Amino acid sequence: MMIQEVNSEDEMKAFGKAIGKVLAGGEIIELIGDVGSGKTTLVKGIASGLDISEYIQSPSFTINRVYDGRDGIKLSHYDFYRLDKAGIMANELSEVIEDKNIVVIIEWGAIIEGVLPTDRVSINIETIDENSRQLTINTDGVTSDLLLGKIKS
Repeated sequence: MMIQEVNSEDEMKAFGKAIGKVLAGGEIIELIGDVGSGKTTLVKGIASGLDISEYIQSPSFTINRVYDGRDGIKLSHYDFYRLDKAGIMANELSEVIEDKNIVVIIEWGAIIEGVLPTDRVSINIETIDENSRQLTINTDGVTSDLLLGKIKS
């Protein structure tokens, strides 16, 4: 486990960029937090660390957005906020998770909990005040433990 405090949008993006720089593909990151907590801001930073220059948007209405990054890595960003049940998205996600060239980031993942592997990084974003957030990062598996080790160093 790791706890990280960020005190501005720029710090959130910088922390995300540090994560993005160490991603190699095949990682799964679940973002947990209330509306407006900074999940998409963190994804913008991660995308920057993956050398993605495209504008990053929340996929709230489209459910998924895919971006091309460095070294053939794709970023697949899901947002299940508007779904009542996973439906066909569970099948799509199962396939995407198996692709070692894709980094999968999921917002509002409780809807597809049974589909997500245990080997993932879960980042819980708690709002402290208007600008400050506390990020609690948990892992459960070899790949996610390795990623956390790289983030800490």
